[in-house]
Amino acid sequence: MDGHDLPHPVWDADNHYYEALDAFTRHLPAGAGPRCVQWATIEGKQYHVVGGRVSRAVANATFNPISKPGCLSEYFRGNPNNVDVLALLKDSEPIRDEYLDPVARTKVLDEQGLAGCFMYPTLGMLYEELLKDDPEAVGITFRAFNRWLLEDWGFDHEGRILNAPYLALADVGWAVEELEWALANGARLVVMRPAAPTTAVGRRSPFDPMFDPFWARVDEAGITVVVHAGDSGQSSNGYAVDGFAANFRGGEGPLEDEGAEPVPR
Repeated sequence: MDGHDLPHPVWDADNHYYEALDAFTRHLPAGAGPRCVQWATIEGKQYHVVGGRVSRAVANATFNPISKPGCLSEYFRGNPNNVDVLALLKDSEPIRDEYLDPVARTKVLDEQGLAGCFMYPTLGMLYEELLKDDPEAVGITFRAFNRWLLEDWGFDHEGRILNAPYLALADVGWAVEELEWALANGARLVVMRPAAPTTAVGRRSPFDPMFDPFWARVDEAGITVVVHAGDSGQSSNGYAVDGFAANFRGGEGPLEDEGAEPVPR
């Protein structure tokens, strides 16, 4: 069944783009790369270096090639044939235009019978945690990232693709400024990770009174704040391997060690 079979408009409320190769770097101030995000080639593969540390959260941060759409359909339906999930993921193809471009994505919405979709970051949901010890770098990184998003996707493409700029509460002043900028540029929703932010005065609940100026402006504007799964930096207290996506196979180690590709959005 797709949207064509239903008697009412259908919106996909949890969709993602794949970041362009320069999504984090295009608008970085000169010299900010070592403190924020850079590319590195290690043993022939490209990785992001985030705050001076290599990120291995996904096996292929370029997203090219990428696993084919629907490759895990059988797995998520109980895996009746007991197929190795890594073998499913390795069935890859060159990255599709609709993963990178709103015009191409709109055509796919038409094919699927969808009225529209809400779009969120992929890598962008992972990097605040890696930068948490440098709250200023969090702001620099995601200010640059949000400018890329506006430039490549826009925040509201034809009323059908609503792209959420990423906001962080590491610096409440920054968060208010970035929210005002997002509103001025037509954002209809924003996205945050589910975590207590680390600020210059330590880790705080996102609902600490220090963040009241931000939440007051959110309330006044009536904009939707989406709290989306990402790297929240939570410990499993020894019950599993810590680190984002570190235990996808139930204790057999991270996908990265197996060379798997990211799952298509």
